[in-house]
Amino acid sequence: MMAGTGRQRAIAKALTTLLPMAPYADTEQIRAEANKPHLKTLPPSLAVWLATVAHVRHAHTEYDRLMDEEGYDRESARFFVVDEINEVLTRWRATRLLDPDDDEI
Repeated sequence: MMAGTGRQRAIAKALTTLLPMAPYADTEQIRAEANKPHLKTLPPSLAVWLATVAHVRHAHTEYDRLMDEEGYDRESARFFVVDEINEVLTRWRATRLLDPDDDEI
């Protein structure tokens, strides 16, 4: 891995700290998302957290199916996948879990 920018190094550190046991394929997708322009104004740790939650929601839960096939709105679908997200984060030994009462995520 090349050294990269200071932000890229900070994202790598935040990713390792947040998700010490996450699979490489998942961490690379999360890293790529955390480096996207729409998250560049955020601190690296927050960008990694938001990218992680979005990645897990779409790649490891029934979120998309609930919206596409079951007709749930976004907020309802998010509510119903919180436990699934936290199960994945727990498997990955995440240092933070999703709070079901957090309206921001």
